[in-house]
Amino acid sequence: MTADDSTFSASSSNQPELRPLSTSSAASRAAEQTQADLARMVREATGDLERRKRSLELEIEKLERRRDRIEAEMKTTFAGASQDLAMRVQSFKEYLVGSLQDLATAAEQLELMTAEAPAPSASARSRPVEAPPPEDSAPTVDFAQSRFQRQTERIQSLLDQYRLRPDYYGPVWQLRRTFEPIHADRVANWFLSQGGRGAIKSLSSRLQNVLVASAAISVLYAMYGDRLRVLMLANTPERLGEWRRGFQECLGVGRADFGVGRGIMLFESPEPLAQRAERLQAENLLPLIVIDESENKISLALLQFPLWLAFAADPANPTADLYDYY
Repeated sequence: MTADDSTFSASSSNQPELRPLSTSSAASRAAEQTQADLARMVREATGDLERRKRSLELEIEKLERRRDRIEAEMKTTFAGASQDLAMRVQSFKEYLVGSLQDLATAAEQLELMTAEAPAPSASARSRPVEAPPPEDSAPTVDFAQSRFQRQTERIQSLLDQYRLRPDYYGPVWQLRRTFEPIHADRVANWFLSQGGRGAIKSLSSRLQNVLVASAAISVLYAMYGDRLRVLMLANTPERLGEWRRGFQECLGVGRADFGVGRGIMLFESPEPLAQRAERLQAENLLPLIVIDESENKISLALLQFPLWLAFAADPANPTADLYDYY
């Protein structure tokens, strides 16, 4: 064998030994790539789980806050020693405020009569003369204050019935819920002191406001029957839905009692409400306008009607909504 043949033979024998090295290197790179892909997939899955975890934690936190609000509302809804004390203080405060308002109204009327009453002539001294009050404000104030004076006994009797002898399965349009003295005082003040036209301070929750409005509706329905129409104003569908459910629970009304031309009509803006109230008056019906405390300003178009009940927000005791807005 020549030297070239031996060299060729040696080189030929070395070639098969290089192939396993190349194959193992490719396999190693493939394994590394696979591990990198797996690591990336694990990181993505872990990130997704972390995001879901944070989302669930936020939802749990929201539910816990809602639970705390409901528990706080339940504690304030049921009568207790602290609530009884608060009702006594609130009743005394409202008594003082009402007395001051009556005193101010009497002073204004006295000034108007002193300034504008004409001196009687010599020929008219022989007969009694009644000086008419000014046409702009005095008749309205007097009319509002005396509108329900004739029905005082019946109004007080109905409110005492709701408070002392509640009927949870009574007829439709009769109050079916527990009625506390603080609620009865506000309804009686609205009827007898404000003449069915005015604002009252909102209570601690919209459900209690619904209870007060339902009591006023029940009394009016007992006096006027099917002539009464309730027009409810709130600025969001969620709040209107809450009022609707509250009326159904407190008055026993059903779906057929809501809608255009029905017993209770719901509105999100004052303009169509005022138009509907005008048509109801033209049909010899009696519209009662109820305004949620979310309405910061009352439209002048609503003040022309004989019956309206507005809930004024109390900054020191804001009403708790059942809905969260995010």
